Amino acid sequence: MAEMKNTLPNKERIKIPRVHMPEQAAGERNHNFQEVNLGLSAEQAQHEATRCIGCAKPGCMTDCPVGVKIRDVVDLIYAGEYLEAASKMREDNALPAITGRVCPQESQCEGGCVLGKKGEALAIGNLERFIADFESSSGQLGLPPIAPATGKSVAIVGSGPAGLSAAGDLIQKGHRVRVFEALHELGGVLVYGIPEFRLPKAIVRQEVNNLRRMGVEFETNVVVGKSVTIDELMKNEGFDAVFIATGAGLPRFLGVPGEHLNGVYSANEFLTRVNLMRAYKFPESDEPVYDCRDRDVIVVGGGNTAMDAVRTAKRLGARSATLVYRRSEAEMPARAEEVKHAREEGVQFMMLTNPEEFLGDEKGWLTGARCVRMELGEPDASGRRSPVEIKGSDFVLPVSMVIIGVGTTANPLIQSTTRGLATNRRNYIAVDEFTMRTSKKGVFAGGDIVTGGATVILAMGAGRKAAASIHEYLRSSSSDPLRCQSCGWKSD
Repeated sequence: MAEMKNTLPNKERIKIPRVHMPEQAAGERNHNFQEVNLGLSAEQAQHEATRCIGCAKPGCMTDCPVGVKIRDVVDLIYAGEYLEAASKMREDNALPAITGRVCPQESQCEGGCVLGKKGEALAIGNLERFIADFESSSGQLGLPPIAPATGKSVAIVGSGPAGLSAAGDLIQKGHRVRVFEALHELGGVLVYGIPEFRLPKAIVRQEVNNLRRMGVEFETNVVVGKSVTIDELMKNEGFDAVFIATGAGLPRFLGVPGEHLNGVYSANEFLTRVNLMRAYKFPESDEPVYDCRDRDVIVVGGGNTAMDAVRTAKRLGARSATLVYRRSEAEMPARAEEVKHAREEGVQFMMLTNPEEFLGDEKGWLTGARCVRMELGEPDASGRRSPVEIKGSDFVLPVSMVIIGVGTTANPLIQSTTRGLATNRRNYIAVDEFTMRTSKKGVFAGGDIVTGGATVILAMGAGRKAAASIHEYLRSSSSDPLRCQSCGWKSD
C-alpha cells in the first residue's frame, strides 16, 4: 500500500472531535463478563489518526513509560498500514493489545498530547488497541527484527508485565530468554488480577504466544525460591543473568478486629478466584468463591484493584456493591474511566468512610462493618489530604461480604532464599534506579517487587530499563564490582 501523508492543515485537525470508544450498554454489561469497550473500526481509527498534528517534539512519547514511537505509529495508521504500525509498536511495547486496554493513557501518553490542552487528547490507547486487534484478526504478526544469536541466556522470574516486557526486548537483542512462572497460567497479574471484562484472558494468551513466536521460552509451575533458587539458575542451569519480576502479590489488610471472619477477602484472593479459577463462568465451572448473589458487598479501597473487585461483585449478582473509601472521590487513584463505568453499572460509592471493625455471628460469619466518618485534613507525603476521623460518627453497616483492596506488599520468598540480595526496609528488592541492578552480580529486578504496587505500564517500563541494562551487562567483559548511585551498596 502506498504511503499517504496527512495534508490537512493543523487548524482543521484540531477542530475534529475525538472518536469515542463504543461500549457495551451498562444495563447489559453489569450482568456479564464480556468486554466493556468494543474497539474501533478501521474507519474510526483512521479518522482519529487524522487528528494528530505531528508535533516536532511529541509530548506523548516523552510521557510514555516504554517510549513508544507514537507519532510514527499514528502516521502508519493514517496511511492504512496497520501491520506496519503494529510492528513499529512492538519495537518498544511487547504487549500492545494489553496496554491498549488497561494503561492509564490519560495521565501518560495522552496527558502529554498538545490537543488535550484545549480539547480532547488524541485517543492513543484506543489506536494502540486497534492495531493490535487488527493484527490478531488478520492472522499476521508484525514482528520486529530479531538480532543474531549472542550465545547468552537470561532467566526471567515472573510472567507479569515487567517480565514479559523485558523478554520482548531481550529476545530482539539475540539473547536466549526463558521465563519462569509460579502459577499454571502465564501472565501474572494480567490473568489473576484484572477481570475478564477489562482484559479478556484470550488477549493475554495471544500476546504470550506472540512472544513465543519471537523465540521466548516459557516454563510454568516453577516457584523460584522453592523449586529452584536464583543461585541454582545461574550456577547449575547456566543462565548468564537473571531478572526478578515477581510483582508484589502479598495482600495488605486493615489491621482491624474481625478480619478473620468468614466472608472477608483480600481483593487479591477474590480476583484470583474469579479470574484464574474462572468463578466468573459459574455455573459452567465450579465457583471457588463465596457466593455474592443477593448479598450486600462492600469493597474497601479507592484504586483500580478495588474498582475491579466491586465491579466484579456486581456482575456476580450482589444485591448491592458499594465502594468504601476513606478519602473523597477527588483523591481516588483509580482511573476516571473505571469510576465512570462503575457508576453506570450501579456500583454505590461511600466516600470519607473507613471501617474500624467487622462484626460476626456466633458461627463466625460476617454480619456487618462498624464504620466511622472521615474528613480531610492537611496533605500527606504524597500530596493528598490526609483523612481524619470524625469523633462520634461511627455507625454499623449491615454487610455479608467484605473485600479489602488497599494494596499489596512484597512476597519474601526470593529475598529469603537468595544470599547477598539486598532489600529495603519494606522488604522490596533494592536496585540501582538507573540500571535496575541488584546487589548480586548478574541479577536485576524491576516492577512491583522493587517499587510496590503500581500500574501495568510502569512495570513494563521497568522491564524495558532492566532489559537494556542486562544487554549492556552481557555485552561487557568487565567483572568490576558495581556501586549503586542511590543507596551505596557494592555488588559482589
